This record gives sequence, structure tokens and C-alpha cells, in this order.
Amino acid sequence: MPERVVAQVMDMGDFDDMRELAEAVGDDYLRHVIVHAEAGMFSEKSWAYWQYRLGLSAPGALRSMPERRVG
Repeated sequence: MPERVVAQVMDMGDFDDMRELAEAVGDDYLRHVIVHAEAGMFSEKSWAYWQYRLGLSAPGALRSMPERRVG
């Protein structure tokens, strides 16, 4: 599950890890991973960082994190 591994590095990696990951897979793939993320894959801090870093949210207009639905 490469997307899950990429999401884990995006969430828990340090700055050097994230820089190397972006160079290795490219921003388009990182956008794909975060757009299709499941609930709980990202912390609030990581979610905000990547939303702004990848141009998915404008300042002051952060997209909501995925939520678990019980149904």
C-alpha cells in the first residue's frame, strides 16, 4: 500500500524526510494521497501544512479533515 506509506511519511516525517519524499514522488502524487486520505491518516498539524504546501487550501480557508462515519 504505497499511498499509506507516503501518507505516514507526510504525517510523521521530519522536514528532511518530507523534502526527499516530495523530490522522489512529486507534488502531484502527494496531492493525490492527501485528497484521497482516509480519516485518521493525518494529524491536524500535518493536514494544515500539506494543504497549504500543495496549494489545496488558501490561507484562512483550510479544507476540513476527513471524518469517520458510523453508520
